[in-house]
Amino acid sequence: MKELQTAMMHRRVIHNLALLAAAAVLLGGCGIRRHKYADPITKNSEQPDKVLFDRAINDVEHSRYEIARLTLQTLINTYDSSEYLAKAKLAIADSWFREGGAHGLAQAEAEYKDFELFYPNMEESAEAQERVCDIHYKQMDKVDRDPLHAIRAEDECRQLLMQYPNSKFAPETQQKLRNVQEVLAAHEYAAASFYHHKGSFPAAANRLTGMVDQYPLFSQADQALWMLGDSYERMGDRFEDRAADAYSRIVKDYPLSDHAEAAKGKLESMKRPVPTADPVAYARMKYERENRTNVKFVGHVMDMFKGSPDTHLAAKSGTPTMTAMRPTLPASVPQVAGTEATGPAGATGGDVTAATMTDTKDLDARPDARTNPPAAGAPGTGSAAPAAGTAAAPAAASTVTAAPAQPQQPYATNHPLSEKDRKKAMKRAMEATRKAQKLAGKGGAQPAAVPHPTADSPQAPQTQPAPQTPPQTPPQDK
Repeated sequence: MKELQTAMMHRRVIHNLALLAAAAVLLGGCGIRRHKYADPITKNSEQPDKVLFDRAINDVEHSRYEIARLTLQTLINTYDSSEYLAKAKLAIADSWFREGGAHGLAQAEAEYKDFELFYPNMEESAEAQERVCDIHYKQMDKVDRDPLHAIRAEDECRQLLMQYPNSKFAPETQQKLRNVQEVLAAHEYAAASFYHHKGSFPAAANRLTGMVDQYPLFSQADQALWMLGDSYERMGDRFEDRAADAYSRIVKDYPLSDHAEAAKGKLESMKRPVPTADPVAYARMKYERENRTNVKFVGHVMDMFKGSPDTHLAAKSGTPTMTAMRPTLPASVPQVAGTEATGPAGATGGDVTAATMTDTKDLDARPDARTNPPAAGAPGTGSAAPAAGTAAAPAAASTVTAAPAQPQQPYATNHPLSEKDRKKAMKRAMEATRKAQKLAGKGGAQPAAVPHPTADSPQAPQTQPAPQTPPQTPPQDK
């Protein structure tokens, strides 16, 4: 009997606690719970503008945001010379920030920007800019989503550090900027990794080059440089200098990387000098490894249900990049005629050439006319031969020895042909050559286009048609 009474008493206690918890939640939602305002004015005064301001701050603390904004707007419109005018305008922005939501945060950003515009010399301007940075920082998505808010957060945090470098918010904002740049770098790295595994090595190299130059503090910058060097190696021998530069940066700037020894081996196989490790970079990597935030298994599981990105691998030291990222020119894009190459020698030269051709038969009769343009002065190129009667230069000065044609390397492309597609293309080319030879071997009319002979398919002898003489007409009597 006593056990039954004890069990019933426990049930009543649990029931009462549940009712109290539900009541607390309801009362908090109704605005009874107080969230203390960060910057109240403690000056005791009975002035009407001070009374309005205190009443509005009390409404903000109890989540009555609409009433608070109406009261603050009344203060601004009625007492335009009040000493609480700037504080009232900042409190309106804070009410929108506390209300939250997409609409509330957008309104808060606009109000904070207006406050900075009207009161740029006040101490609270740095706080307003810090709130704008925090608005976009809290709305960042994961690395595989739209990086709009991450880009905006980077811009706003960078503006705070440049405009208010001595503010008390500067150290915290600097760490936020490193976290934001970790997210943006991870976004670029994910896209570059996709291109690399797909086989689009020029696109991967372009993404990786811009990323490692813009975000050297990225936690996987050494892995990105290793992938960059591999992409350049797969693009051909003309990009060997760029691959060596990527491997050299791993050895010099990331000496504790897992790829450091492999990068040294790559440089030795290329017969390139191996740089020494930078002591500053060594100390920075050692500090990052000792102070890295460790996330347990439960934390990794919970990250899957969060909408915010994971920034525990972000750098804890170092100066973040203070310039905006600009698009880079892919290494496989040829230089414009008449301009000098900006990259290493041999990186882009010889990819695409252009020549003016007046005889269009070459494009039909010679499949290699596009890749091997005729030399200057050859027939059909538009370059006129020296006219008769023109004084010729001395033979010793005018003699030019033509260099033997070098075999052209395949172009670096984002859409390489598979082995199956390459065999199909070769088969179609051989069939077209056979058909052209059959037409040329017949005694009929000469074909309009004969493919250029190759080593596998020698060209059949061409038969010239007999010249036709026009019929003679008898003279007419006049």
